[in-house]
Amino acid sequence: MRQLTASDAQFLDIEDARNLGHVAFLAVLDPSTAPSGRLEVEDMCRVVGRRLDRLPPFRWKLASVPLRVARPYWVVDPDFDLDFHIRELALPPGGGERELAEQVARIASRPLDRSRPLWELYVIHGLPAGRVAVLTKMHHAAIDGVSGIEVMGVLFDERPAGRDEPSARNGVSDTDALGFTTETQPRGGRSPGEVEMLWRGLASIPAQRLRALRRMRRSSQTIAAPALEVMRSAAAQADVLAWPTARPPSTRFNDRISGHRGFCFGQLSLATVKTIKDALGVTVNDVVIALCAGALREWLAVRDELPREPLVAMVPVSIRTPAQRGTFGNRVSAMFVPIPTDAADPRRRLERAHEVMRAAKEIHRATPAELLQDLAEFIPPAVSSTAARLAFRLVDRRRPAVNCVISNVPGPQVPVYCAGATVEAVYPVSVIVDGMGLNITVMSLSGHLNFGIVVDREQVDDPWPLIDSLREALEVYERAAA
Repeated sequence: MRQLTASDAQFLDIEDARNLGHVAFLAVLDPSTAPSGRLEVEDMCRVVGRRLDRLPPFRWKLASVPLRVARPYWVVDPDFDLDFHIRELALPPGGGERELAEQVARIASRPLDRSRPLWELYVIHGLPAGRVAVLTKMHHAAIDGVSGIEVMGVLFDERPAGRDEPSARNGVSDTDALGFTTETQPRGGRSPGEVEMLWRGLASIPAQRLRALRRMRRSSQTIAAPALEVMRSAAAQADVLAWPTARPPSTRFNDRISGHRGFCFGQLSLATVKTIKDALGVTVNDVVIALCAGALREWLAVRDELPREPLVAMVPVSIRTPAQRGTFGNRVSAMFVPIPTDAADPRRRLERAHEVMRAAKEIHRATPAELLQDLAEFIPPAVSSTAARLAFRLVDRRRPAVNCVISNVPGPQVPVYCAGATVEAVYPVSVIVDGMGLNITVMSLSGHLNFGIVVDREQVDDPWPLIDSLREALEVYERAAA
C-alpha cells in the first residue's frame, strides 16, 4: 500500500458535482507512420497492456480509511479491467478542431469512477486528414505535471517501431511501484477491509507527524534573515504582489464555476519564441507570461471588463528532485505573480513579465520548497476535506485570492510516436475550481508550444479568441525581435 500525501489528497478533497480534480493530455497523431497506416483502440490496448509495469498509477485504486482518521491509500486493484479504461469514439462527419475541443470538454466535465483506478483513455476518430486523437485523463491525486510527462514517456516512443518490451506476466512485472511481486499481488477480489484500513490509518499518524516535524525544523532553519531580506528586496524591486495581503482585481473568472467545461487549444512555434527570447534578453517563460497577459488583456478589453490593476496568476513550480522521478504523486509548489495585463505597450508588457518573474523566482528560492506541504501534513484529513468545501462555499468574486493559472510544462524536444503513429502535438487539459475558472497550460514538444485553455462554460461561452490573441501577440514580438 502507498498512502497519499496531503498534497495528493487535496485534489480529492476539492471534488464535488462542479469542482473536479482530474487532468488530461490530448495527443493528435498521424497514423500514416504506423505499421498498418491506422490507429485503432486495439493498438492502444496493446501499448498500455504491455507497459503496465511502468505505469503503476494505472492499476492503483483508492482505499479509504474509516472515519477519515487518516488519508486514503493507493492499493493495486485486484479486479483491474483494461477494457473498461480504454474507449473509442468518433467526431461527427466533417468535424475539426472545434468539434474535437467540444468532445474533450464533455469528457473533462465528467468525474472519474472512484471505485476503479482513476484514469481513462479515449481514441477519437474523425479528425481532418485522417488524424486520430488520444485523450488520456488521470486524477491529479496520482500525478502532477512532471509525472504526467513521465506517463507520456512510457506511452510514447522515439522511433515508429517502438521499443523492446520487458517480459511480463499478465501485464505485471516481477515487482511494481507499490512493492508487490507477481506472486504476492492481491488477487481473487481481495481488497483491504475497513478494520484493516482503520488500524493501518491509526498506525500511520505518529510517523507522519514525526516526519513533518523533522522537515519543518529543517525548513525553519533555512528561513534566516538573509533569506527574508532576499524576499523583501525582490518584491520591492519588481513590485511583486505580497499575496495574500494584497487583493487581486475582480474578473468573471473568479466566480463559482458550473459543472461544464469549455476547452480550446493551439500551437505556437518554440523556435520563434526562442528567437524573441535571445533578441530581447528574456526567458522562454517570460515570453509565455507576456503572451498570456496580452491575450487576456485583449479578451477583457473587448468586453469592457479590463481591470486597471494587473491580474494575478498562480504559476505552479515543480519541486521534484531527481531522486523522486518515477514516484508519481504531487511534488509541486506555486508562485503568485502579477501578470502585466495593465501594460498597453507590448514591449513594456514583456519587460514587466521579465521583472516580476525574476523577482518571484528569487522569492521562491528563498522559501523552503516543501514548507507548505509540511504544514499540510499536520491538518487532519477530515478537517482538510471540510475546509476545502467551506472555502468553495465562501468564494466571492469581489474578493478573489488569485485570478487564473498559467503553467508551463517542458516536454521532449525530439519526434515521438505512439503505436507507430507520429505525435504531432500534445495539448494539456488542466483543472479549474471555484474562484479560479481559467487555466492556461502550455506544453513544449518537438519544437512547438502547445497551449490548452480550460474555462468554465458559463463564464466563457467561446474561449477560441484567446488562441487567436496568443498568435497575434507572438507576431508582434516577432517583429520587435527582427
